[in-house]
Amino acid sequence: MKILGKVTILLCGGLLLYIVAYFPDWGDPESPASTHLSPYFIQNTLKDTAVPNIVTSVLADYRGYDTMFETTVILTAGLACFFLLRISKKKDKERYFRHLPTGLTMRIAKGGAVPPGDSKVFRRIDADWVPMDLIIQSTCRLLIPYIQLFALYVVAHGHHSPGGGFQGGVILGAALILYAISNNLREALGKMSEKAAAFFSVAGVFIYAGTGALCLLLGDVFLNYSSLGGVLGTDRIMARSHGILAVEIGVATAVMSVMIWIYYNLSSAGKHDEGL
Repeated sequence: MKILGKVTILLCGGLLLYIVAYFPDWGDPESPASTHLSPYFIQNTLKDTAVPNIVTSVLADYRGYDTMFETTVILTAGLACFFLLRISKKKDKERYFRHLPTGLTMRIAKGGAVPPGDSKVFRRIDADWVPMDLIIQSTCRLLIPYIQLFALYVVAHGHHSPGGGFQGGVILGAALILYAISNNLREALGKMSEKAAAFFSVAGVFIYAGTGALCLLLGDVFLNYSSLGGVLGTDRIMARSHGILAVEIGVATAVMSVMIWIYYNLSSAGKHDEGL
């Protein structure tokens, strides 16, 4: 099987290298992209979509189908990590709690008296040793709200400046991952559980596809946001701008949730214990 796999990889690699020879030269002004597509986008983006950021209009409008399936690929990556890595958690024979005033760890045998989990004195942890650094925790607690606010700005302002759903979703996901690293995985799961991450991963794709389906219900083609003008109370051009924002929100939701979902499984080898 290993030999067959290596042969398959070599054949596919050779085929790709052979095809590359037929690609236009880098920066060739006579290539189809330079003579047909790019000039049209540059000249007509603002007129067609009321979106000054050409990159955003291409990704979410002119090339909306492709971006929708890119978002689906991201969801598939999260599902793959879940099925490959997730380990069903067995019932704990022992429980561990940290005494917050002193930082000492308490081990409670099964059936023993357990301190309340929401106590201000004791905090549930997953092993004898879970890292804790007051300076790192306090600094991250101050930074994370600003990171999240900037992420929302990147999503909402992607029409006019560099940004959009992919970038904003990554920043939002990084904010919760930073929280998990500075505290522990149990704390992060309390903010967004595994089920919530899976739900929002799927919901993001549904927001994108649902926007296209709404266009169909309004008698137009899939992902033609112009048809949303009557629903949004605006003209057809501005409706395309609002439609782009709707699908960018879906992309951001999916990217953020998949990032977090993958981190939960990779950092803890699928066990969802203390993690990194």
